[in-house]
Amino acid sequence: MTVDGTGAMNGLSHSQAMPRRRLTAERRRRQLIDVALESFATNGFNETTMEDIATSAGVTKPLLYQHFASKRALYLELIDDVAARLIDALAAAASTASRTRRQVEAGFEAYFRFTIENPSAVRMLFDAPHDEELARGLRSIEDSIAQFLAPLFDADIDADHQRTLASAVVGMTEGVTRDWLRVRSERSRAQLEEMQEANLLAHRLADFAWGGVRSLNRATAS
Repeated sequence: MTVDGTGAMNGLSHSQAMPRRRLTAERRRRQLIDVALESFATNGFNETTMEDIATSAGVTKPLLYQHFASKRALYLELIDDVAARLIDALAAAASTASRTRRQVEAGFEAYFRFTIENPSAVRMLFDAPHDEELARGLRSIEDSIAQFLAPLFDADIDADHQRTLASAVVGMTEGVTRDWLRVRSERSRAQLEEMQEANLLAHRLADFAWGGVRSLNRATAS
């Protein structure tokens, strides 16, 4: 084996001459979660195997099992990851607004933006497997969103009432999102147009939700 004038070793390709850089454990885990999300969203939980995920990620099954004990464990961690990213997006959006009405609308805007930017995550959330433990995990995301929204119902009502209203808004938003995704699948839209449409939906839902809060304020004052 010789080295030519460019520094490359004759008889070896550049990729062979330069060994791949190993990912850190944290970055590898992030990669595996992202690949698993695409696999589960496309094929569903039951049809996706650990071998499928390992192949798509370009790793061996033993390495995949070093990070996740089972397909179920990987799916449950994926649920936690999606929930954390969505709640972080909602919280960041709400923190930019000083008035409660604007916080509500900013939260809806962040939710629909997340839907546009993370279609695989949304498909996974809306296509719960026929498995009680996994379906319960997906429902926990709805519970987390409701828990985040409840304090925004700034009316003279107790915490249980706030939580009930927040859960109702989560259900309403899911219904609107499902319909919106169905309509989107039937037409082609540039992302900018989708964002504008998402903001319009956020404004309408915020108006609806805020109208209910105002009526509560009037009821408690009378």
